[in-house]
Amino acid sequence: MNKRSFLKILSAMATSRMLSPLLSFGWMQKLTNWAGNLEYSTEQLQPANSLDEVRAFVKQKQKLKVLGTRHCFNNIADSRDNFLSLKPMDQVVALDESAPTVTVNAGITYGQLSPYLHEKGVALHNLASLPHISVAGACTTATHGSGEKNGNLATAVSELELVNAAGEVVKIARGDETFHGAVVGLGALGVITKITLAVQPTFMMKQYVYENLPLEQLKDHFDAIEASAYSVSLFTDWQKKRLNEVWLKSRMEPGQAFDAQPEFFGAKRATKNLHPIAELGAENCTEQMGVPGPWYERLPHFRMGFTPSAGKELQSEYFVPRPHAVEAILAMERMRDQITPHLMISEIRTIAADELWMSPAYKRNSVTIHFTWKQDWPAVGRVLPVIERELEPFQARPHWGKLFTMSPTVLKSRYERLPEFVALTKKYDPQGKFRNAFLEKNIFG
Repeated sequence: MNKRSFLKILSAMATSRMLSPLLSFGWMQKLTNWAGNLEYSTEQLQPANSLDEVRAFVKQKQKLKVLGTRHCFNNIADSRDNFLSLKPMDQVVALDESAPTVTVNAGITYGQLSPYLHEKGVALHNLASLPHISVAGACTTATHGSGEKNGNLATAVSELELVNAAGEVVKIARGDETFHGAVVGLGALGVITKITLAVQPTFMMKQYVYENLPLEQLKDHFDAIEASAYSVSLFTDWQKKRLNEVWLKSRMEPGQAFDAQPEFFGAKRATKNLHPIAELGAENCTEQMGVPGPWYERLPHFRMGFTPSAGKELQSEYFVPRPHAVEAILAMERMRDQITPHLMISEIRTIAADELWMSPAYKRNSVTIHFTWKQDWPAVGRVLPVIERELEPFQARPHWGKLFTMSPTVLKSRYERLPEFVALTKKYDPQGKFRNAFLEKNIFG
């Protein structure tokens, strides 16, 4: 099947208003992740409606994991024994305008939370491409948005409430000795039940898309391109010595608004809304063409009311230090003929450094190189080791929730605070109740 036929099938599935695989799973015989590439190892799934129910479940079970919106592409959230779902616990607990912070139950998604915050006159500093993911799940895996000065989503966390392996309620706040180790906890410390996030005054944004940015311009002006807007995403299929699309999201405030000229470093301003994969329709994408809108309707690439894509895809992503951005991008471009046959699209973004021990951006201003693959794991599984070998000189760190083949020895060597993190997990979970095969292999092995 050629690429155009493949994408037409995806488009038909993507624009269907049938049940969203992110939000409804009752029709499936087996529990799977959103993409369908992973079948979970147990169907024992228990929903919790309250903190007391969470505590009782944790006390009762010898082994368990929390299953959220299922957007991880690997087995980081898998369990052979028991799953706990916090989806019913999706309420806003409190908005403290004096702090300013918002406290929410762990089952809430960004798509549910963001309109509430905007209505109250506040906003989050950053959002991921999808608003459909849960707040707790995104933070505990260091999921990111984009921006030269924007940290990943977990950097907004100011306090966690979790249930440890003994069923006890523990609160860990910014300023506590172990706070920076607990926020990106990879599900290893306990069940996050509440999470408190920093907020700021709400803001409006505009989004513009430019097409066909010459690779030479990216090489010569990468810093200027990335600094041109509040959030910048570069999409490429690595062909034709160009970046297919540049998505620029700017705040409508003095000194921050983007001057949308017809040309941007050799790229041409789009004359219609676009999907990151140009062959697909833009119906499910956030509004472009400079149309003003609130932050939560511009920072993501996809709208909450639509299924963001067909789901039949695989994803990988690697964080490289910001000073090596251009070198790493050119290394991937040289691999274009190996990458492109299996690729739907790649995205390049910047993320500010943070202090969270297990964050891929720990103490490193970073650039991420993301791959959305066709759902062909044998082919992707062959090309990932080659990509990782090319990125080896840059000490790349993979996204925790996406596919990678990096050895545990190499992976663990990239996290200098790993021994302290392991000690922290043993404090809250001495018998390994919340561990699974992924954690045993990549963290504790």
